[in-house]
Amino acid sequence: MSASVTHHKALHRFSVFCAVCTFFLIIAGGLVTSTGSSLAVPDWPLSYGQLMPPMVGGILYEHGHRMIASFVGLLTLILTVWLWRKEERRWVKILGITALGTVITQGLLGGLTVVLLLPTPISVAHATLAQTFFAIVSSIALFTSKWWIERAAQRPMDNDRTVFRLSLAAAAAVYVQLILGALMRHTGSGLAVPDFPLAYGQLIPSLSPDAIAHYNQQLIDSNLRLFADGPVTSGQILIHMLHRAWALVVTGVSIGLIVKLARSSSLPAYIRRVGYVLSGLIALQITLGAYTVLTQKAVAVATAHVAVGALLLVTLVLLTLRIARLYRIELKRFSFVYSTERALA
Repeated sequence: MSASVTHHKALHRFSVFCAVCTFFLIIAGGLVTSTGSSLAVPDWPLSYGQLMPPMVGGILYEHGHRMIASFVGLLTLILTVWLWRKEERRWVKILGITALGTVITQGLLGGLTVVLLLPTPISVAHATLAQTFFAIVSSIALFTSKWWIERAAQRPMDNDRTVFRLSLAAAAAVYVQLILGALMRHTGSGLAVPDFPLAYGQLIPSLSPDAIAHYNQQLIDSNLRLFADGPVTSGQILIHMLHRAWALVVTGVSIGLIVKLARSSSLPAYIRRVGYVLSGLIALQITLGAYTVLTQKAVAVATAHVAVGALLLVTLVLLTLRIARLYRIELKRFSFVYSTERALA
């Protein structure tokens, strides 16, 4: 182990606990949108003027989400103070402060979504920042691990930048897909196209006014949409199809990464095995995406789709960081807040 950096086992375990709780927070947030409970509590920061309203109906999901968010915020505050007191690496301390600022901003955005009645830009930012926070806290858990610290005393492995670039590209592609997914959920575009794998029986649906009118009549005749719901717009269909199309990009890049991991002769077996995890997550995510449409956004399926997307992102972020650590790749252009020269020394 590096003589200059001490491994604090309790601190590492607490950071892992924070990451796990953040994952449950994302699930809770997914339940809020999947059940349509976003405005079940119309005021903020209180709930119907109370700290603890009756936990019934949509209030259970919305206020429950707020309670978990408050708990995660408290955990992040403790983690930040702990890092500042015990951690020798300044960049890790700064990352802790970044995590705290992110979770505070996340809470404020959550409040604004309620107060301003779910404006799309703020709702999408709220969902995106949740995924970002999950990645940051999970990265802190990696940086405080014994494995990360021990690697400083070992010689770098033979550099294979291709696998690193593929991992980084896959993480970026998944992040974009999660933004598109949030945009789809918060614009009511999830069922703008009700069939899968085709779209209104076509590979690429027409967006002409006549076609849109035909689609809306088809949705009403099939009891998939009520007249009172208002018509599906070309914009909603476009957002939905963009999400599907980008899923192909994510799948293609991920397959390239999985193949590269399997063929790598320089990476250790425990890194190459991540390829099997990625294969499972990609297959599961595609299946959940299809069933979200085919089950007309069943709560359990739609929420699982959000949760697996978050797991996929964090798996790729941590894989990218671990490969960079093994190869001692210069990350100044990609890092959150730190100089790799100092971090990997």
